[in-house]
Amino acid sequence: MSKIVGVIPARYSSTRLPGKPLRMIGDKPMIQHTYESANKSVYLDRLVVLTDDERIFKVVEEFGGDVEMTPDNLQSGTDRASYFAARNPEYDIIANIQGDEPFIEREIIDKSIKPLLMIPEIQIATAATNFKNLDDVKNPSFPKVVIDKSGFALYFSRSPIPFFQEKNIEEKYLRHIGIYIYRRDALLQLTKLPQTQLEKIENLEQLRMLENGFRIKIEIFDYDSVSVDTEEDLKLANKFYLKSIRP
Repeated sequence: MSKIVGVIPARYSSTRLPGKPLRMIGDKPMIQHTYESANKSVYLDRLVVLTDDERIFKVVEEFGGDVEMTPDNLQSGTDRASYFAARNPEYDIIANIQGDEPFIEREIIDKSIKPLLMIPEIQIATAATNFKNLDDVKNPSFPKVVIDKSGFALYFSRSPIPFFQEKNIEEKYLRHIGIYIYRRDALLQLTKLPQTQLEKIENLEQLRMLENGFRIKIEIFDYDSVSVDTEEDLKLANKFYLKSIRP
């Protein structure tokens, strides 16, 4: 039986939103919201925050979360997840949950894990949802994805894709949700590969996977994703949280 770990990479420095994991949403730091949301998963045998910052480490300890320090020279959350996976071979599947998805639903984590449990050939899975507001499609903070008939990713972009030439076709766009499910070997292999040209152009590491021939299964959900990348996103997250706790 597969053993599954959820990891939440968290770094303090962010060009768009400095100190992002510790920024407050309501009465809790964002990292606590993400941890508590992810901890509802029924598939995770363990959930751990991976950070290189003592401030984040201390806050996670204080709210009772599981946290480990990682080297500060790791470039991305995927590198932190790989670092952990290399040192914990007992886990067959690694769920990399983005720290800036504070209200991620249990269903998204568990249904994204399921393809790897059911089909051995699937090495990587992630999630997407239809944009509710077409104005958001133009926002480069929200990566878009297009998929093939079997539900595998064809391309990710910060630009609106696909381009609708025919006006009689309903415009539907898929927004990528910040979660990746990896088989351990695929994750370790991926992080040994150099950055690819498209990855550098779009600043989307999932393009490294596609450019190197990895197939990425996309699970689609009806989900009002609230990811936080800017001050404006943080304001929206606070509004969303206040609305959710009102009776």
